Amino acid sequence: MSRNAYIAQQREAHGRKAVAVLPIHYPKELLTALGVLAVEMWGPPGAPRGDGAGRIQAYVCSVVRNAMAFLGSGGADAVDGVLFPHTCDSIQGLATLAPDFGGWGKEAFTFLHPKGPERPSARLYLDGELRSLARRLEVFTGRTLDDARLAGAIRLHAEIDAARAGLLDARQGLAVGDPELYALLRRGEWLWPEEHLAELREFRRRFPDGSGRAGVPVLVSGYVPEPPSLLRILNDAGAWVAADDFAAVVRRVVRRVPTAADPWNALQERYWAAPPCSTRSADPDARVNHVLGLLDRSGARGAILQVVKFCEPELFDVPLLRRAFAARGVPVLYLEGELEAELSGQTVTRIEAFVEMLAAGRAA
Repeated sequence: MSRNAYIAQQREAHGRKAVAVLPIHYPKELLTALGVLAVEMWGPPGAPRGDGAGRIQAYVCSVVRNAMAFLGSGGADAVDGVLFPHTCDSIQGLATLAPDFGGWGKEAFTFLHPKGPERPSARLYLDGELRSLARRLEVFTGRTLDDARLAGAIRLHAEIDAARAGLLDARQGLAVGDPELYALLRRGEWLWPEEHLAELREFRRRFPDGSGRAGVPVLVSGYVPEPPSLLRILNDAGAWVAADDFAAVVRRVVRRVPTAADPWNALQERYWAAPPCSTRSADPDARVNHVLGLLDRSGARGAILQVVKFCEPELFDVPLLRRAFAARGVPVLYLEGELEAELSGQTVTRIEAFVEMLAAGRAA
């Protein structure tokens, strides 16, 4: 079923409105509690359609340019609104431009989450942003958000994160390739959460622990695993993703179960418990230590840094990560792209050569 068909099915069967969500961090629990279907929009990849991309400066990342073109050409006609988190200045700029240039006449929401470490002023600010968004969503849906409904949504998403974490931790023994695993994990970007949780559990039942993956284990860090063929190319070259630091995947898996009795406090707990991310201005040392921890636990032999061109939050952290890997003697492959629909032949050759080098080093 296509996303548009799924949105229509959710509207007809359950009366759910749909909101397109720009990357990355947003309180999905609020949308779930109010019966709103979140449909995340990571680009989309490929050449921008229509003339919308021309309204964005050429030095802005392709995530924003593609999204503007997609919105302006009617790509989001199936949804009822669009949510713009405070990921970066470029997405905030898009939030001001899209309603004027897109002409779609839909609700535009913003979520200005705090940057930097947890502190009293940041907690107060986050509480205000969460409650402000909730009030707007109540008007948007015509529903009232009560604490019981919010608490249930928080429990549901905590269960989803636990299921995702279980699959990621067990990936070495899964008798399935990276393309299949990540396709499943990313279906949570648009499925209704309860349906996604059922899929995760069924997948784990079908693929119990096995004898282990063959090939060279690598760590991949980046914004989003696009194009999906990247994972197939890695597997075909003789490597597999032993750990990832993708903003679209692992950086949104919260492993700590909230303990606060009040659901609003529990919602804040989940926000602050998320792994360090460049788009939340995480402490540089915490980000580096987190990635090195992934490297150590996974036994990865090398690291691939896949960066979207002009993505400033990610680019700020690249020198830190490269120095940390160099200090460990870990080989690094740096890839920079613009959400192409397919990797270039040159990039594929570089990946194959990198994996071959890692394999030769292990054999030696």
